[in-house]
Amino acid sequence: MIALLRKIAKPFSLLYGGVTTVRNALYDKDILKSTRFDTPIINVGNLSVGGTGKTPHIEYLVRLLQDNYQVATLSRGYKRKTKGFLLADENATVLTIGDEPYQYFQKFKKIQVAVCEKRVEGVRRLLLNKNKPDVVLLDDAFQHRQIQAGLTILLTPYNDLFVDDSLLPSGNLRESKVGAARAQLIIVTKCPAVLSEKEQFEIAKKLNVQLTQTVYFSIITYDTFIYNKVLEKIALKDLFGKKVTLVTGIANPKPLLSFLEDNKIVINHLEFSDHHHFSSQDISVILEAESSVIITTEKDFMRLKDKIKTKLYYLPIQVAIINNEVDFNLRIKKYVEQSTGNR
Repeated sequence: MIALLRKIAKPFSLLYGGVTTVRNALYDKDILKSTRFDTPIINVGNLSVGGTGKTPHIEYLVRLLQDNYQVATLSRGYKRKTKGFLLADENATVLTIGDEPYQYFQKFKKIQVAVCEKRVEGVRRLLLNKNKPDVVLLDDAFQHRQIQAGLTILLTPYNDLFVDDSLLPSGNLRESKVGAARAQLIIVTKCPAVLSEKEQFEIAKKLNVQLTQTVYFSIITYDTFIYNKVLEKIALKDLFGKKVTLVTGIANPKPLLSFLEDNKIVINHLEFSDHHHFSSQDISVILEAESSVIITTEKDFMRLKDKIKTKLYYLPIQVAIINNEVDFNLRIKKYVEQSTGNR
């Protein structure tokens, strides 16, 4: 049925592709104008909809830069109940700034977290602050051509490379595959822990990487503990053979589900759509599940922690660049250092 629906949608994909191609051409020819700032801006995004790992990669960059620079993140604030520019403060909630920005705000106390649908306006407002940022991380802004980042990072998952996909609505691509040429760095995300140099080379070849581009490969690393609202923790090994409820509202929960099952944890999985706002009925269903522990993702925890008072825990994740982490880190730091030095 899914294959049939995708086939039916093919003509609409051609139309959609034509529109996005013309739009990109107008920006490439400078008919439509892009704004560039003196402040270094790193754009982290993708060609496809959801599930590439933008949030942990933004967090990786924050950890890399926050001790030496004033860092700001700028997101759209997907599914928030507000509009316009907002800079997170003590009154911020998931509803006012969105789940991912709220997660950044809760975890990183040294940085500024802002949301704005119009990225150019968002950067301008950030730079008007008395404590203006040294570097701005654009979260999911690869298709926002109105702003020209100094460094663009494109993410694509190991098991769902953009070159194997097609345009919306018959596929998941937001724009043509040729758009990947705008990125200076490409990260193949969610890789297996062991990935040979030969396979890395074959993937880079498949992606048709240009001479001006560098490909890196990243893996997800999971914590060995789960944590609740007051940071009490339970070791995963203590859940061996026990039944827990897993609640997810993310684009692709399969890696997390597989990880927990590999740890011999018996899972009752309640799966919701990406960025799902949990209703009172949803909460009742979750609480009725017969398990002593409810595990969720860190992003979903931001939306659930004030609605479920007991037995709710999250499992933190991070990403690691495999093989060439030192080179990747130096590339990022060099860009920021040179850009801030020239202001």
